Amino acid sequence: MQVTNHGVVIHAFGWSFKARLAKFVRAFICALSVLFACFLVAPQISAAQDLSVLAKLDVAETSFGDTGPDVEVVLALSQPVPWRTRVLADPPRLILDFREVDFGPIANVPVRSAHIKAVRAGIFRPGWSRLVLELDGPYMVTRAEMGTEGAQVHVIVRLGPVDAAVFAKAAAVPEPLDWALPTPTTPLRPTQDKNDRMVVVLDPGHGGIDPGAERNGQSEAKLMLAFAQQLKELLLREGVFKVVMTREDDIFVPLETRISIARAESADLLISLHADALEEGEAVGAVIYTLSGEASEAAASTLAERHDRNDLLAGVNLAGQDDLVATVLMDMARTETAPRTARLAASLEEAMKSADLKMHRVPLQSAGFSVLKSPDIPSVLIELGFLSSPRDLARLTDGTWRARMAEAIRDGVMIWVQEDAALQGLR
Repeated sequence: MQVTNHGVVIHAFGWSFKARLAKFVRAFICALSVLFACFLVAPQISAAQDLSVLAKLDVAETSFGDTGPDVEVVLALSQPVPWRTRVLADPPRLILDFREVDFGPIANVPVRSAHIKAVRAGIFRPGWSRLVLELDGPYMVTRAEMGTEGAQVHVIVRLGPVDAAVFAKAAAVPEPLDWALPTPTTPLRPTQDKNDRMVVVLDPGHGGIDPGAERNGQSEAKLMLAFAQQLKELLLREGVFKVVMTREDDIFVPLETRISIARAESADLLISLHADALEEGEAVGAVIYTLSGEASEAAASTLAERHDRNDLLAGVNLAGQDDLVATVLMDMARTETAPRTARLAASLEEAMKSADLKMHRVPLQSAGFSVLKSPDIPSVLIELGFLSSPRDLARLTDGTWRARMAEAIRDGVMIWVQEDAALQGLR
């Protein structure tokens, strides 16, 4: 156990659940293996086999063209896959990475753009395909989305011309190291030593090409990054936490990667930080969200849709991609993680109210935010306030208020850690 600067005694928590889950999983998988072996020759498995088939490119529905001064790329695929986009210089080019697409027939797609000089495609790294469009000048991505139409998926990327300085700055951003992290396909995590520090993952929402809400020259992405860095320092001073950030700069981090970071770090806790804006109605004060299949309010549903859509527009949406075994195991993990998450949310609410911080009229809500869906990691999404509220905007840009809020979140985490350790000891 460890003693914090506040005199709170912290025991390693959650380990009994992890050990019991691991033991059950081994037996469960063995039983399933025997059961599934009986059906290997059955025709029904064709659907499962389809999940491993590469996405196919439909040449007839794929196009490279111009819309005025803009370049528009439309890729028709047989199924949705994770994807990412960026620009590079020398020469100027658009990079599209997919997990994974059979680009074999792309040479048969006519290039009807005056600004695309060459098109190349191939395997980028194991499990990833890369499409490269060489351009005749500096362009930036102004639109990037993946949508479905019937049984087909369309990826649409639009590029607009920019000056050389803007392009050079964007092209100079290094490829994120976390692009190579594994996808979160299993709820199992490595066994940790009980003396290890508890891992808290802070997830500043949005970033890069996705600024989030914007008001009066302030962007949600930059405000949340600054706040997360402040909160990180407070947690580190306790001496009992390892704090990991899903992003340390103003860059876009796909939803898949945010969850992968938490899993790769064997996170014990994930806190996603946001400050949204409502286009209609009024909302003021902090809200703490936990995962729910259905949003607890219409506004919560709207926000959940917008958060997930932003990640989809920037290239990733992995919802529903898990296989049967992983789904069953995740349901098991959620059953035990959900009450721990609820207690975390309640502890955060208690700490914020004790600090006399402005709370929403319904401070505890549930919504379908995808970043909360890791089944075995207690996860909350905190809307620190709403940029659409002048009062909240003033608070979010006030250094004294931000310090009070960061301290309250730290205190809420400490309260939860102590209670969770006590409850785990009763198991």
